[in-house]
Order: sequence, then structure tokens, then C-alpha cells
Amino acid sequence: MEKKQIEEREHILNILKKVENALQKKKYIEIKTLSNKIIHHASIHQQADVISLAVIFYSLSKFLERDNYQEYKQWPTFLNGCIKNIKDARRALEENNIKKFGFELSSIRKKIQTLPGDLKKNINEVFRMAKINKASRIYEHGISMEKTAKILGISQWELSEYAGKTGIGDVNLGITIPVTQRIKQAEEIFK
Repeated sequence: MEKKQIEEREHILNILKKVENALQKKKYIEIKTLSNKIIHHASIHQQADVISLAVIFYSLSKFLERDNYQEYKQWPTFLNGCIKNIKDARRALEENNIKKFGFELSSIRKKIQTLPGDLKKNINEVFRMAKINKASRIYEHGISMEKTAKILGISQWELSEYAGKTGIGDVNLGITIPVTQRIKQAEEIFK
């Protein structure tokens, strides 16, 4: 395993450990922050499992932020199951078992399908919005809208609508220094 791959794995493991701890303490702001850190990593490497982690973390932070999920009888079982899957995913990554790592992440999505009525509907909607939110963060890092939408399994329309509301697409990355200042800098270089 290359040094860079080891560093990437250690970075993800570190975030997984922090998320486990924050989930136990229901620190949703910390989980949201860790989701943003991992999405930065995912934007660079464009790894599907790492992107899934960011979506899962962000979704869990939204659930913990809202008290209304506590009302559902099945909620504690679902949350504890997600925490167990995250721990098992961390262990799999520590053992460099990428297949099991991916299996644990997909197990979280499968748990949603076993939930009853409104809880299932609400959790699915939070995950959908989390995908769009994380897609906008990846797009913000300079990955094309088409590729970002494809990676996260959303439509370009959903991404463009969200990016338009947040102003992400309005950033003009081509103009960083005024033209007159660039000319002066070029003249100084070529004196």
C-alpha cells in the first residue's frame, strides 16, 4: 500500500472515530463539521464510499438536530444500528477490508427500507436532501455538475436548483486579481 493511500485511510479512520464519539454524545454540529471535512477529501479523490460516508454523517446530524425523530418508537433501534454499522465500517477499514467497509455503509441504507410509513418517508427525504447538499459541496470544489450529479445519483436539475439557491454557481473563479494589477505584476516581472 502506498504512503498516500495509508495517509488517506488514516484520515478517514480518524474522522470515523470522531463521528462515533459525537454520535454517542449526540453532538450534531460536530458531526456536520466532520461531514464537511470528509466531503473535501471526497472531492479530491472522488471515491464513492467516502462520499456515501459524508452523506450518512450529514443525514445523521440532521436527525439529531431535530427532536421530532425521538417520537418514533423505532428511532432508537435505527440510530443504534447506524452507529454499529459505522463502528463495523471503521473496523473493516482498519483491517483494509474494503468490501466489508462498503457493505456496512450500504447496510445503513437498507435499514431505512425496514422502517414503517412516515419515519421511512422522512428519513429517505433527509438522505435525498443530504445527497443534494453534499453534491453542492463537491461542485463547489470544482468538479463538474454532470459528474457530481452522477456520483451522488441525483439529477443535474436538483443540483443546479440547489446551487442556484445557495449562490455556489455564482462564484467567478476566473477573476482573482483585477486586470490592471495583473499588468503591473507582469511588467515588474519582465523589467
